[in-house]
Amino acid sequence: MSMSSTQRWLLALTATAALMISLDALVVTTALHAIAVDLHASIADLEWTVNAYTLPFAVLLMAGAALGERYGRRRVLVAGLALFGITSAGCALAPGLGWLIAARAVQGAGAAAVAPTALAVLSASVGPEQRPRALGLFASITGLATAGGPLVGGAVVQYLTWQWIFWLNVPIAAVLIVAVLARIEPDAGTPRRLDVLGTALVSAAAFGIVWALIRGNDVGWTSPEVLAAAVGGVLALVLFVGWELRADAPLVPMRLFATPAFSAGNAAGFLLFACTFSGAFFFAQFFQVVSRHGPFATGVLLLPWTVTLFVVAPIAGAQVTRIGARTLVSAGLTLQAVGFGWIAFVAGPGTSYAWLVAPFVLSGVGLSAAIPSAQNAVIGSVPPSAIGAASGTFNTVRQLGGAFGIAITTAVFTARGGLGSATSFSDGFTPAIAAAALLALLGAATGLLLPGRTPRGAAPAVGGPRPAGERPRGERPESAHAGRTEDRLTG
Repeated sequence: MSMSSTQRWLLALTATAALMISLDALVVTTALHAIAVDLHASIADLEWTVNAYTLPFAVLLMAGAALGERYGRRRVLVAGLALFGITSAGCALAPGLGWLIAARAVQGAGAAAVAPTALAVLSASVGPEQRPRALGLFASITGLATAGGPLVGGAVVQYLTWQWIFWLNVPIAAVLIVAVLARIEPDAGTPRRLDVLGTALVSAAAFGIVWALIRGNDVGWTSPEVLAAAVGGVLALVLFVGWELRADAPLVPMRLFATPAFSAGNAAGFLLFACTFSGAFFFAQFFQVVSRHGPFATGVLLLPWTVTLFVVAPIAGAQVTRIGARTLVSAGLTLQAVGFGWIAFVAGPGTSYAWLVAPFVLSGVGLSAAIPSAQNAVIGSVPPSAIGAASGTFNTVRQLGGAFGIAITTAVFTARGGLGSATSFSDGFTPAIAAAALLALLGAATGLLLPGRTPRGAAPAVGGPRPAGERPRGERPESAHAGRTEDRLTG
């Protein structure tokens, strides 16, 4: 069944909005070397340039989803686009590294309002039969960020200045705001209290754990600073889970995790993006520091890895119902692990680029198959009333995965190498990419926990075991029992 004209417009607008904020996370990768030279930044400073955006993006995503449900998705989408555009100008005007990091943090908050509401608008506008294809197209369009981020960033840095990677967001955000107001119907939203304590606890947990990972090599893994950050982060995480189980309006409905597809899909997504963000962070610097290529050439050299998402993701999204998310996620992450392990084995100061093309393509095909499959497994495992929460949770998990992946692999890199020379960088690059490959391999194992292919005509189970008397798997969701299931999940 083809999409209507309205649905195609919604797909175009929501995917473009998601593309812009995803592009901003990756466009910086080829600009990192220029930022380091211009602002005299260390590898840890560069890490914060990325994570200052990623962490607020991650920890505020569920709050963004809740705001969309309460005040209307269109209203929150427009507000997020406006904040993103304004703070992009702030990044471009940054006189120093501290200002840039602060502006990136607020920019991440704007992105946190855009991502879940964009995906929720699209998911709610299409039915279950159309959703896999729509999400596959959504993933392929947003996948242009993976393909175009390093390329666009490299071209801008080489032919203009690194500040222009942020200036470009301003007119795009302005055009999107006008188009969203013109094409997306306003929705009133539903009364829902905001989980302020839950947001604070998950923010503290993410910040504490990432801070410990980033500072461990510099001040010692047993130093009071690192131990306090790690223990505080873990304690905040435990308190967050406990609070969410008791809260009347939880930030993350913990009952959703009783569904195997939801919990395993999110876990696989965490590890998938931990590996992918780590690769994007280090590959661009490898080509500039070790192979001595310019920023634009670096973006071109990364195309065998990145362009596959645009080609393969829509195919995987269209076939996920027939093949099954378990097969696509596990196989895709296995290919990514093999590709990264291959690169770690052959890459070095004297390595010919020809040796890297095949593992880049292999890894790219793997992540392109896994991303829409994991996303569809999560979104498809919940009833319509929980789509916003599921969308926010998946986006939160993937961004946290990216932040943790970069923190972990940077800690490995710093323990063995540095930015001082091509040889020093290569010494740290090899174990860092090997660690990223291990993250992908763990993700492949996690993907095996996803349910197998759902038979045609059967509805996926949601919310764990059903009490006696609830609808059987083949019954239409419009039944009275379906409403009670949704109430259980979203309460």
